[in-house]
Amino acid sequence: MAKESMKAREVKRRKLVAKYATKRKALKDAGDYQALQKLPKDASPVRLHNRCKLTGRPKGYMRTFGVSRVTFREMANQGLIPGVRKASW
Repeated sequence: MAKESMKAREVKRRKLVAKYATKRKALKDAGDYQALQKLPKDASPVRLHNRCKLTGRPKGYMRTFGVSRVTFREMANQGLIPGVRKASW
């Protein structure tokens, strides 16, 4: 389980990216890179990192489900994810 501060930091970054998205787009289209550099660092979408929605785990993230591989396996075994079941042949 990730530290609460790390999860909170990611949430804060996501809000900042959303807030400055239109401004960044306008500055990029205009080619005004000096004004772009004056924006906050965390306003850049490159600084975002995908994390598990439930545990906050940064590695082993599955985009289609929004959770880590560990959480995905637990949920799939419990039947909490529709359409997913354990393979057997």
